[in-house]
Amino acid sequence: MVTSRIHDVPQLSSGHIPVMLEDVLGALRPKDGGVYVDGTFGAGGYTRAILESADCTVYAIDRDPEAYARGVSMAKDFKHRLVPLHGCFGDMKYLLQAQGVTRVDGIVLDIGVSSIQLSTAERGFSFQKDGPLDMRMSKEGESAADILNSASEKDIAHIIFTYGEERASRQIAKKIVSARAEAPIKTTLQLADIIHSVLPQKPQLRTDTATKTFQALRIHVNDELGELERALAAAEELLLPEGRLSVVTFHSLEDWRVKNFLKERTGNMGNASRHLPALPDAPAPTFILAESGGRKASAAETEVNPRARSARLRTGIRTDAPAWQNPPREEGARHA
Repeated sequence: MVTSRIHDVPQLSSGHIPVMLEDVLGALRPKDGGVYVDGTFGAGGYTRAILESADCTVYAIDRDPEAYARGVSMAKDFKHRLVPLHGCFGDMKYLLQAQGVTRVDGIVLDIGVSSIQLSTAERGFSFQKDGPLDMRMSKEGESAADILNSASEKDIAHIIFTYGEERASRQIAKKIVSARAEAPIKTTLQLADIIHSVLPQKPQLRTDTATKTFQALRIHVNDELGELERALAAAEELLLPEGRLSVVTFHSLEDWRVKNFLKERTGNMGNASRHLPALPDAPAPTFILAESGGRKASAAETEVNPRARSARLRTGIRTDAPAWQNPPREEGARHA
């Protein structure tokens, strides 16, 4: 058994503090000889803690080339027990198959942007410092600037409303289109100033009024909700009986999908209405809940790490029933 040292390293050398680390380890229950997946390696906080708590193997996935490079470096400390994989966690089934792995004992996902990405102005995730309006986790494909300077006003408003739940989405989209007619929108502070012209920042507000729009663009650029849904379906196929899926989310769009996936797969969805006919026989439940309602970070943790304030951990334990074959849910179904 590997001796755990997680209490000695609450903060990584990168400055990143893993959110709900003790709760995640308690939910995942790493064991000697087990095989685990950290689908969102980031700074490696969960991966390191898992490897130090049991003599196990971790496949660590990240699409960010900088995070992947950190994984390659960390792998030197663990003598073949850490296998870094460069790719999207929604593709974990295929990434693992390429390694000859078809079943695992546990999967952990920390959804959203890492504090390292947020603190690096050049990545364009934050408006705390000026930087290029990028937001691409993989550094490939369309950037946020590409979208804002080419998409229609209607499409921009849809992105901001759907992924940011921003009520002023139409006004913000109109201002964006008006501003780009004068000059291309290239930087984070340019965009923040446009948003603030519609929604002035007030001293009493704890959250900046530009936050929801930046969140929406980041989610859209990286297809984060699609990745999450693909990852949940992959986890259902990959996990061994009694294997554990632990997911940490940071806002309602993510948490709703995890909550309802587990609710459905535990057979607890019920009828949409008591006036409708009973649902046909569903497949056997593929998960049971480790804890009803999920878990929030403790007051002690949120005091040390403000990022944990909005975090929620949900964990499902795999049964021995075959994985469901349902098609993925369509976007926009959150409030259905």
